[in-house]
Amino acid sequence: MMPWYDHDLSGWGWGAMSVGMILFWALVIAAVVALVRALNRPQGSIRTPAGPTPERLLAERFARGEIDEEDYRRRLAALHTSGHLTGR
Repeated sequence: MMPWYDHDLSGWGWGAMSVGMILFWALVIAAVVALVRALNRPQGSIRTPAGPTPERLLAERFARGEIDEEDYRRRLAALHTSGHLTGR
């Protein structure tokens, strides 16, 4: 009679079976987590860098000499009072 037909596992058999089962369940759980994350991801999730703020655009125009100081201050005050800056 052959020795491996007695349905008795040695220490290595139990260890290999335990490690295999842990790896199997880790793989199943990782696959489920990856699937849930992929399904819950918004379609337009590509982030683009934010553009310059209105205040910065105004300052650049002033720096280039397109508007004078009086016009710059008037427009800057209008931006602050209308709530265009910082989403107020």
